[in-house]
Amino acid sequence: MRGQFRRATSDAEVAAIIRSGVPGTTMPPSAFSEAQAGTIVAYLRSMAPAAPRAGAAADVVRGDAARGRSLFAGKGECGSCHRVNGAGPRVAPDLSEIGAIRSQAELRQKILDPNALIRAGNHYVEAVTRDGATVTGRLLNYDSFSLQLIDSSERLVSLPKSALRDYTFIKTSKMPSYRDKLTAEEVSDVVSYLFTLRGGRP
Repeated sequence: MRGQFRRATSDAEVAAIIRSGVPGTTMPPSAFSEAQAGTIVAYLRSMAPAAPRAGAAADVVRGDAARGRSLFAGKGECGSCHRVNGAGPRVAPDLSEIGAIRSQAELRQKILDPNALIRAGNHYVEAVTRDGATVTGRLLNYDSFSLQLIDSSERLVSLPKSALRDYTFIKTSKMPSYRDKLTAEEVSDVVSYLFTLRGGRP
């Protein structure tokens, strides 16, 4: 498996195919929600080995992973939201295996421009209950009857849709851009550190 799809080029297109099926083939439509289909796409991408490609050398970041780890915990304050190897909060995606599923170019892009690509498993949602209370958190799952999210206090919240007045998927990232907070060298250091996080994988 190479992480490439014959009938689609973007994750959104692949998720749409998973949900709608492919007419004239043995792949039928499914009952997966948008979030569930996005999770499947992310899994398929993570299973693909890193294949060499033209220009790949330009993606290699020459940074200091040890300095990057210090920046992650200190100046960057990344550990205030992200969890790594069992340490840290759960309000943002766990980064323990991020180096095994993201290229260095993708990691750099996320640090500098968090809104450039927001994967299905990283969306936030804002829900308003029928009594007017607002609940915001990172979406874990949703189906025809409920939303499951983790809020800013790290509480797992399940909200029946019948108890909601409205809910909105937030289209921008909660992560700030580090374009003006970290120098180019510091960004390279953080990317190098993140690329070492492979959940025990070589």
